Amino acid sequence: MWRHSGQSSLLGVLAVLWVSGCASYDPGQPSAAPEVRVDVGAEVPYALSAHRADLTAEAGDLIGVLQVTHAQYEDTFVDLARRFNVGFEELVRANPTVDPWLPGEGREIVLPTQHLLPNAPREGVVINLAAMRLYFFVPTRKGETPVVYTFPIGIGKVGMATPQGRTRITRMAKNPSWRPGPGVRSEYRANGEILPAVVKPGPDNPLGTRAMYLGWPAYLIHGTNKPAGIGLRSSAGCIRLFPEDVEFLYDMIKPGIPVTVVNQPFVFGWHRGELFMQAYDVLEDDARDWRGAQRKLLSRTLAGRLRKELAATGTEIDWQAVGQLSRTPRGIAVPVSKRLTESDAPQDLNSLIAVAPRVRNAVPIGATWLGEPVEADFLTEEAAAVIKSSAGSGR
Repeated sequence: MWRHSGQSSLLGVLAVLWVSGCASYDPGQPSAAPEVRVDVGAEVPYALSAHRADLTAEAGDLIGVLQVTHAQYEDTFVDLARRFNVGFEELVRANPTVDPWLPGEGREIVLPTQHLLPNAPREGVVINLAAMRLYFFVPTRKGETPVVYTFPIGIGKVGMATPQGRTRITRMAKNPSWRPGPGVRSEYRANGEILPAVVKPGPDNPLGTRAMYLGWPAYLIHGTNKPAGIGLRSSAGCIRLFPEDVEFLYDMIKPGIPVTVVNQPFVFGWHRGELFMQAYDVLEDDARDWRGAQRKLLSRTLAGRLRKELAATGTEIDWQAVGQLSRTPRGIAVPVSKRLTESDAPQDLNSLIAVAPRVRNAVPIGATWLGEPVEADFLTEEAAAVIKSSAGSGR
């Protein structure tokens, strides 16, 4: 069975709160940042933030590191998503047997903090709708190591899909005002709520604190006052980021930067001599026939560069592994190639999870988000210094 994003039972609890061009709905969780607790006595190391990566020849098309942590008593996937800078649906997909609202004390949680770069030009902003993830390729000078930043996003709901194609950042605004259209105001009025013509900056503004306007009228990349909706189909077409991520990205962006939006539920990439595949759920309104013409469509997603590398290295695609991953997507990059002279099967998903580093359930070093204030009495001087000096630095 194909599991379409937006159809799982957990999304049935989502209540629609905003229905405008850049509005959102909230999955029933408080929008306040979750509490971050640090277990000083634990020997488990802090995670390293996975939002920044150098694009080296060794890394190839794969960035970040797959990690595993353990849930604390009151954790939900909303808490863990914000803490580790991943999307809600990313966590659900990577942990299909775990209750997202009550994982349970000590439950092992796979953190999908490793990503294959989409098959798209590596310039400016690139968004993969199926992955619900944004990539920003930093302009570099000759001789410099290219750098990419990546963040989870909220995208358009079914019937209000985020457009695909190429556009640009046309202008930017700090603390933007929101101007809902006449149709949105009429809909609110029918429900007994009077919506002003202009929603000023503040906690009730669904655009958050930053907005980057696109060449497509009425579509923006912006923040949110409902961070629980990040990693879900939660807007009426705009691209939304966590408040801390949009402010971080805003400071690196300028008008004129290109924006490419693709919808690639199955991403292929090269890493250390092997072809990897990362499978996401097919969006419910994706009109392509992924079941009837699966192999043909998957073959098209392979960049010409990857085809040449497969031929040059005497490697072929393990289509059985590809089929299994596409039927049960977990959003984790797995090798799907084999040497023509080898009989051993590629490393499977379970073995990758088994050897993934175990990390502390706390804000990672270098995160864009500092989390809730933590009482100094609960931190060693060393741990407090690490959080203070590294978190939010982006390095």
